[in-house]
Parts: sequence; C-alpha cells; structure tokens
Amino acid sequence: MTITVNTRPENWLVVGLGNPGPDYELTRHNVGFMVVDELARRWGITVSRTECRSLIGQKTSEGGNLELVKPQTYMNLSGEAVSCLLRKDERDVSRTIIIVDDLAIPFGTVRLRRKGSDGGHNGLKSLTACLKTENYARLRIGIKPDHPLTNSRKFVLERFPKGSFGILEEIVETAANAVEVMIEDGIERAMSRFNS
Repeated sequence: MTITVNTRPENWLVVGLGNPGPDYELTRHNVGFMVVDELARRWGITVSRTECRSLIGQKTSEGGNLELVKPQTYMNLSGEAVSCLLRKDERDVSRTIIIVDDLAIPFGTVRLRRKGSDGGHNGLKSLTACLKTENYARLRIGIKPDHPLTNSRKFVLERFPKGSFGILEEIVETAANAVEVMIEDGIERAMSRFNS
C-alpha cells in the first residue's frame, strides 16, 4: 500500500516501543522498533532526527504529517518521550498508534485495540501514567512462546532465534500493513481485518 497522507488531512504519530542500542537489536522487546523500521523503508523515511529523547522520521504533504518514532528512553520510560512529543499542538493522542510486543498473545499474531489496560507491560504502564489515559490505540504483536516461562524478563530481552526469522518477517510485514490500514481506513476496518 502507498501512503499518500493527503487523502486525509490529519497528523499521525506512529510509535514503536523498544530499547535503544545494538545490544537490544532483534530482541523480542524490540519488535515495535522493527515495525517502525519496516514502515520507514516503505515510506522512504529516515528515522534519525532527535526530539524528546526519541528518534523521529517524518513524511509531510498538504494533507498532514506522518511521523515515525523510536523512543530512546528504554522501554520502562517510554511514556516520558511520548508525552513530551504530544505536548505539541499539531500532535494528538487520538491519532497516535503505539506498537508493542505482548507476552499474552501467541507468537505470529497481531491484535489491534482502540484503548485498554497495560496488561502488565512496563512500556504501556509508563505511557498510561504519563499520558494520564488508557485511550490510545495500540497494535500488540504476540511473542508468547509455546512453552511455560520461568523468567519472562529474561525472555523478552533475548534475541529471536534464527529459526523464527521467517515468521518474524511475516509478522513485521503484517503489523506494518495494519498500521497503514488504520491510517487510511480507520481502526474499525483495521480491527475487523487483522484481529480475526
């Protein structure tokens, strides 16, 4: 899908949650960053400008702005970066999409929600605390394993095994497609298409 921005005169903030630095690349907790990278590739955006302790890339037209964001605060302080960005008049939480990993969802699935609880996710806890609302759209990407976990913190900070890279690529593509549908056609249509 080609995002044209000017089909809808709105500004969108698309935020992938993760941890900065090479030590965290390809870890399960950084799947939000991976989706932002895929969207940047599709939209021809470089995510490198710094603002509010985040890396940002932007696509602008007469119809509005699309901004891709990778907070650099580490996962547990993500809300500080996002709330800082949302203090600017041209940005609105109602047109913000948060992309995040989710241990409660099986690996290989994505789920869209208009709002909701943090579900025990520290990145979402930080967002809700700093934004003082649960009313923000989130795209949750399942990383739940098919075996019981004894240490969930260790698990989310581990790299995806090489054997799962094929599925991971498909998941990232599907999540990026879901973001595009949300922007172009609205969250209800995206939910009906991707939550099935």
